[in-house]
Amino acid sequence: MEHEVFVPVPVERLRETLGDPVRVARAVPGLQQDAGADPVAGRLKVRVGSHSITYRGAVHVSAREDGSYAVEGDATETRGTGSVKLALTLRLRAADDGTTVTFDGTATADGRVTELPQDAVGSAVVRLLNRFAEALGEAREEPEQQEQQEELEQREEQAEREEQAEPERPETPEAVEASEELPAPLVEDFTEPSGPPAEAAHARRTMIGRSAEEVDHAPPRGRYAPVPAPQTVASGATLRWAAPAAAVVLASAIVVGRALRKRR
Repeated sequence: MEHEVFVPVPVERLRETLGDPVRVARAVPGLQQDAGADPVAGRLKVRVGSHSITYRGAVHVSAREDGSYAVEGDATETRGTGSVKLALTLRLRAADDGTTVTFDGTATADGRVTELPQDAVGSAVVRLLNRFAEALGEAREEPEQQEQQEELEQREEQAEREEQAEPERPETPEAVEASEELPAPLVEDFTEPSGPPAEAAHARRTMIGRSAEEVDHAPPRGRYAPVPAPQTVASGATLRWAAPAAAVVLASAIVVGRALRKRR
């Protein structure tokens, strides 16, 4: 396998990136790094035509004396028994307004990838190498952005510390008087009366299950019921005591009349 990619960055910039495993890991497209593992280790999903295969493995990049780089890697399928082994030589050659990156080497694989068309597999490999070479030229920009972000966060933290260290200003007499003159908020009474609604509910409950004619002719109840006329209690009490008194008077008159007859 041999493939060339043009990257519009200087050679020295690419050499700095290839010498840092962290930047190389950022350049691998779609790599999901494993926590606590090597920088260039984790899971990688490769799309071949309409199929996707996910591998888990690692890649090592080492410099050689002649200025080239050795790229060695191996991975296995996450859902299967297939595996891939990679042995490439990466060379950098200065060009007008950039660098030409040359990939030369071999790759062996078994498993699902062998069942797919060779043209689709070759296109997927070329697309992966192109994206990797282009990302090598952009990998240097991310640390600079990260440093700027860290500097901005440090400034914000320093500003917060200064605000916390600043003593609170004592309240002036004018501010205290103004706060005392504020009227108390009005609180509305939203409580509902307890009497009439309960009677009305009782009247509605008594009408449930009755016909319309009975409801129309039934006397009103509850709060709408007619008020009864007051009863006269004094007349009843007078009549209750008048009958015994009249009997006593009549009996006394009879006794007195008989006594007067005997004397005659």
